[in-house]
Amino acid sequence: MKNISILGSTGSIGVNTLDIVARNPARFRVVALAAGTNLSLLKRQIDRFKPEIVSVVDEEYAGRLREILRNPAVPKVVSGDDGYREVASLKKTDMVVSAISGAAGLSPTIEAINAGKDIALANKETMVMAGEIVVAEAASRGVKILPVDSEHSAIFQCLRGHNKEEVKRLVLTASGGPFLNLPLERFEHVTLADALKHPNWEMGRKITIDSASMMNKALEIIEARWLFDMDIDKIAVCVHPQSIVHSMVEYIDGSVIAQLGVPDMRGPISYALSYPERLPGAVEPPDLSSIGALDFIKPDHARFPALELAYVAAERGGSAPAVLNASNEVAVEAFIEGKIRFVDIVPIVKEVLDSCGTQEITRVGDVFAADHRGRVRTGEVIENKVIS
Repeated sequence: MKNISILGSTGSIGVNTLDIVARNPARFRVVALAAGTNLSLLKRQIDRFKPEIVSVVDEEYAGRLREILRNPAVPKVVSGDDGYREVASLKKTDMVVSAISGAAGLSPTIEAINAGKDIALANKETMVMAGEIVVAEAASRGVKILPVDSEHSAIFQCLRGHNKEEVKRLVLTASGGPFLNLPLERFEHVTLADALKHPNWEMGRKITIDSASMMNKALEIIEARWLFDMDIDKIAVCVHPQSIVHSMVEYIDGSVIAQLGVPDMRGPISYALSYPERLPGAVEPPDLSSIGALDFIKPDHARFPALELAYVAAERGGSAPAVLNASNEVAVEAFIEGKIRFVDIVPIVKEVLDSCGTQEITRVGDVFAADHRGRVRTGEVIENKVIS
């Protein structure tokens, strides 16, 4: 029996994780949940899985949750950053599923690693912001970091049993999102509703918009650099609209090993939870004869300029990736709020990345300082754009 704590239980990754747990009650038990503000869903999760401790975004929501629980003493209800860290470091936990969206996931993930918990990592920002620190801390404590992003899970599976020295390239696939074939002149008129219409995946708003701009792939490039200890120039992107091939590894002899599956996050989640075993029937296999052709397209950097920012930030190193991530989070939120256009997101992030410079990162505090600089500067750029 593996004891699981889930950071971000009411998001898409958390919900799918709990579905896997529910179908495998002899293998997994939920001991802790952390969520944001969706108390109605969290209450149903508490009733179904009976965790020992639950954390929510702040004390106001903690008070509301205690009011709607029949027995407010069970589970223990905590809140805020301290609450998330308490969930992440619970003594009896074997694995923490890190699925809190954005930079907010970094601190509890670090706490879980420091407590010696294996990590099923869905929060790519953790590796983007502080990859070098996270990898070093995990290694020093014997912690396994198992990727949950479908692309990184695919690469992880394709690398298994092979020598790293024989790898020529990692190839991350990208669906291209809703705007793969949109004429460039129409990008200026993209609405929030347009950006949220992903053709293949059901995800939260932020990551869906990142997929539309392909900023999610930019972040995944940096994440892959740290997860697999690979030089940034050995990580490439290929557009694959069907989202059946989740990523590939190219070897020095010309062989390419790919991982295929339906676009269902329960696949990579189940692999992370059960590794090194596989869970029977986690998802249905793709019916390739019905799918027919699988397309692979070179990414258009004019259409998706965010991709280039990944290589720029990774080459600069230090604080640059944290600034990149912070600026994008603020810019995406501004787009959601109607303050800027979709086409403004990447140029704003580029301007902030260039203007913030690069500082050395030696500890987690440096990462949060860089994150703060990126957010403040992005707010200033957006304000000037709105005013003008």
